Amino acid sequence: MPHDSRHDTSDAVDALMAGLKHPHHDGIQTLRRIVMAAHPAIREGVKWKAPSWRTHEYFATTHLRSKQGLGVILHRGAKVKAAPAGGLAVADPEGLLTWLAPDRALVEFRDRQDLEAKGPALQGLLRAWIRLL
Repeated sequence: MPHDSRHDTSDAVDALMAGLKHPHHDGIQTLRRIVMAAHPAIREGVKWKAPSWRTHEYFATTHLRSKQGLGVILHRGAKVKAAPAGGLAVADPEGLLTWLAPDRALVEFRDRQDLEAKGPALQGLLRAWIRLL
């Protein structure tokens, strides 16, 4: 699936962020930088009215209503794909993942400082996740 709509750009995310009133606005900007630095194939865009990231398809979306502060949902695209028996095998040595379904997980952070401290672990999770797409 080509990603060539006006929503599939960093400019679209910048525009969304310019109008976004969120208590963790600065943390979401930090999240954008951390995710984009995790792998050179990652691109961003607006999906589901939130900053989202993709390689050949979208795999992560900012969870703007996170109860912890700020969060990101890891998924395998817009359509459900069959997961291997027992779910996806993703090493999570820091225990960041909260599994929502066999093919979807949530990572939450209290605030920007918590995100920055756990940024390297999140980047490792993202690199592992995109190998599963």
